[in-house]
Amino acid sequence: MTISPSNVSLERRAWNIRRHAIRMGEVQGQGYIAQALDIADVLATAYFHAMRYEPQNPEWEGRDRFLLSNGHYAIALYAALIEAGIVPEDELETYGFDDSRLPMSGMASYTPGMEMSGGSLGLGLSIAVGKCLGLKRKGSDSRVYTLFSDGELDEGSVWEAIMSAAHYKLDNLIAIVDVNNQQADGPSTSMLGFEPLAEKLAAFNWFVQRVDGNDLGAVRAAFDAAKDANGGRPSMIIADTLMGKGIPFLEARDKNHFIRVDAHEWQLALAALDERKPA
Repeated sequence: MTISPSNVSLERRAWNIRRHAIRMGEVQGQGYIAQALDIADVLATAYFHAMRYEPQNPEWEGRDRFLLSNGHYAIALYAALIEAGIVPEDELETYGFDDSRLPMSGMASYTPGMEMSGGSLGLGLSIAVGKCLGLKRKGSDSRVYTLFSDGELDEGSVWEAIMSAAHYKLDNLIAIVDVNNQQADGPSTSMLGFEPLAEKLAAFNWFVQRVDGNDLGAVRAAFDAAKDANGGRPSMIIADTLMGKGIPFLEARDKNHFIRVDAHEWQLALAALDERKPA
C-alpha cells in the first residue's frame, strides 16, 4: 500500500519534509541541510506517490525498498520517514545524539525503514542490484529505489553496478542520482567530469530521464514513466537540484555541502519556509 491521502498534496509533503529537516538540523546546529532541502521533492514523490509500503510494518515483505546510498543525506530520509509515519515526529529532537535512532549517517540497524547503512559512498547501487536479483528470484513484484549523489559517480563500483543492472535486465530497479554539482572538495563536474551523463547511461542500456529535481510535476511524471517502462531495462532518473532549495539565504551560499547555521538563522530558515507554505 502507498499512503498519500488525497487531501494532502505532494507540495505539502515536500514542504513538511523540508521543515522536519530544518528542525533536526537546529538540534545539532549543523549538518547536511542543503542536501535535505534539495532532495525533498524527490523523496515526497517516492514516498507519497510511487512506493508501496506499510508504515506500521516497515519489514513487510511486499514493500518497495528505498536504499539511501549517500548516507550523509540521512537527515533528509529521516524527515521523509517521519512524514510517512514510520518514525514518530517527536524523535526528531534526538537527531544525532547518543542512543538516538536517528544518527547523523544512515544506519540500517538503528532506524525503522532504513534499508542499508550508507556511510561509505558508491555502494548503494551495487546493493540495489543484489536486492533486485533476490526479489526476482523470489518472484516478487516489489521494486527497489536507490538514491545516490553525483559525487558517487567518481566511484568505479557505481559503473560496475550500472553495467550489471543492464546485463541482468533489472526492470525492478529505479535509481535516482542527485545532481546538485557539489561535493566536499568543490563542484562535482570539476572533481571528475561525468557529463554527458544521460547519453552515457543510455549507452549502458538504461531507460534514462533527466528532470528538474525541484519541479514536482516533472519528478512525478518521471517516476510514473520509470514504473511503466518495459523492455527489461533498469531506470535512471537524473535529478538536477538546487542545494538549499526553499531557503533563499542557503540557496545563495557558494559552499553548502556541510553547513553550520548560526543560532538565530534557524528561525529565519523556518520563517522563509513558512512564507511559502502550500495548501
